[in-house]
Amino acid sequence: MAGRGARRYRETRNTGVIVASTAADRHGTSAGQTHILVVDDDREIALLLERYLCAQGFAVGVVGSGREMLAHLAGNTVDLILLDLGLPGEDGLELTRHLHEHWRGPVIIVTGRGDSVDRIVGLELGADDYVTKPFELRELLARIRSVLRRAGERPRRDDVLPSAYHFAGFRLEMHSRTLTTTGGEAVALTSGEYDLLRVFVTHPNRVLSRDELMNHLYGRDSGPYDRAVDVQVGRLRRKIETDPASPRLIKSVRGAGYMFSDEVLPE
Repeated sequence: MAGRGARRYRETRNTGVIVASTAADRHGTSAGQTHILVVDDDREIALLLERYLCAQGFAVGVVGSGREMLAHLAGNTVDLILLDLGLPGEDGLELTRHLHEHWRGPVIIVTGRGDSVDRIVGLELGADDYVTKPFELRELLARIRSVLRRAGERPRRDDVLPSAYHFAGFRLEMHSRTLTTTGGEAVALTSGEYDLLRVFVTHPNRVLSRDELMNHLYGRDSGPYDRAVDVQVGRLRRKIETDPASPRLIKSVRGAGYMFSDEVLPE
C-alpha cells in the first residue's frame, strides 16, 4: 500500500491537464512575491492552474481574453504570463508578438495546439517556452521556475548597457531593437531574428552550441526544438551576409554549433 505522502494522479474531464494531487494542493493558497497571470478562456483549467500555483507560493491572476490581459498588465506588476493561443476571436500568436514588443516579460504558451509550426512561430515571436496540453503540473512548475530564473539573469531595461553594437557595416540598436546599415538603411528583422543576432553580437568570436543558443533565447536546452535555431540562423544569414551560401559572419562549426566571426564594437 502506498504511503500517506504518495501522489494521486487524475486527468480532469475536458481540460487536458494531468493533476498531481498533493498535500500542498489541499492546504489552500498563499500569496507569493512572484505574480503569474493565467490567460485562458477555459475557466476550469484556469482555476486549476490558479489553485496549484497559489499552493506553490505564487500570486496568481486569471483573465479570459487578450483585452482583459492588457487591462490587468496596465494596473498590476506581472512577472510571468501563461498564455493560451486558442482564445475565442483572438490571435494568440499576435498577442505573443505584442507582449514581446511592448511588455518584454517572460511568456509561456500553454495550448492544445501541438503543431510544430505553431511551436516554432510562437518561439520566434518571443515566447520563452511552449507547453502543449495535456501536461503534468509538476513539469509546468519546473518550466515556470526555469523561465523565471532565466528572466532574472537577463539585463533589465534600466541597466547600464551599450545602446548599440557596430559590426560589418551594420548598427544593432538595443532599445528600438532595430538593425540599420551604416548608410541608414533599415534591415527588417523578426523578433526571433533580432534576439538571435543580439546573442551573437554580445558573444563574438565564441562558439555557441545549439543548447547555449536555446538557453539564451528560450531558457532551455535544444531538445526537439534544435531545428528552430537552424531555421533562424538561415534566415538571419540571408539578411546580413553578402553571400548566405558562404557565410562570413555567422559560421557553422561542425559538431559544435555556430560562431559570430567579426569585430563587434559597443556604442
